[in-house]
Amino acid sequence: MTTPEQQAQLEKLMRHALSLASHGPITGGNPRVGCVLVDADGQIVAEGWHHGAGTPHAEVDALAKLGAGAAASGVAGNAAGLTAVVTLEPCNHHGRTGPCAQALLDAGVSRVVYAVSDPGPHSAGGAERLRAGGVEVIAGIAQAEAEEFVHSWLTAARLQRPHVTVKWASTLDGRAAAADGTSQWITGTAARQHVHEQRARADAIVVGMGTVLADDPSLTARGDAGELLEWQPQPVVLGRREIPADAQLRQHPEQLRQIDGSDLNAALSELFEAGIRRVFVEGGPTIASAFIAAGLADELLIYLAPRLLGGPKVALGELGVSTMAEAKDLSITEIRPLGNDVLIVARPATETRA
Repeated sequence: MTTPEQQAQLEKLMRHALSLASHGPITGGNPRVGCVLVDADGQIVAEGWHHGAGTPHAEVDALAKLGAGAAASGVAGNAAGLTAVVTLEPCNHHGRTGPCAQALLDAGVSRVVYAVSDPGPHSAGGAERLRAGGVEVIAGIAQAEAEEFVHSWLTAARLQRPHVTVKWASTLDGRAAAADGTSQWITGTAARQHVHEQRARADAIVVGMGTVLADDPSLTARGDAGELLEWQPQPVVLGRREIPADAQLRQHPEQLRQIDGSDLNAALSELFEAGIRRVFVEGGPTIASAFIAAGLADELLIYLAPRLLGGPKVALGELGVSTMAEAKDLSITEIRPLGNDVLIVARPATETRA
């Protein structure tokens, strides 16, 4: 058992490890993980984080830096007697790199503290491996903060499908376009730029064939001056019709993928098998409603403009709700002003309204 003082110190170290993890890429199949190695006096002697697929994991990155930090603290050039504080349970499998649990055992770490258990069917079990090797293991330190930090990756790992964010922009009265079909631009430049930043945080951007034919979108992530951002999501079109030969999507820097969208679960499974963990759905009302109605929307980004349009062009269509008791309740996690507009971030509520 840890004392309140020890608990507070471990939580402080874990928050530092989370700050290290934030240096890693949010896209790709791997989670962002940070690790600090601490001596008996609670001093950090080395730290590391995961830099992306195929690179050393956070624990191994920290161990590799141990030499210089250990010398300053009088510790021999290995990890004997040290505590490893890591944001995610050390993995227990051979992927592109070896199991981190074994690396910590081999280095002589005496204690491992982690925040979130690894839900992966192949990578979990590191804690048991460490305990079997005589290492003290403490789990659940700053767990809520760490789970929120890797929320999208955890969702994908637990559900074995990509985390799905559904986005739309509408007026205050819920209209996504005027009666004549025009929709550019409902929101202002700050909101539109925020959308581009969210695109750059996704592995894939998904639209329906209707959006492709009606709007001819480029689906690229661009900066304030219209330049392409460093990371580009893979464009994915759901639908059977042929994408026009002159569609802007065919000029996208990432390979265009087309999937039969009649079965959304199957489509997400295909994307997951391709290594995609974060999907950004940016189609029109039909595709947005389909994901929400199927219970596949893990997060909603709703950009509200202080305008009124009226008319029939609503932002969402049929959701399979016929009575108030069937309403899809949400939990609002963030409200952010963006210029003259407002962004509402919401997730499916875990409890229904009484």
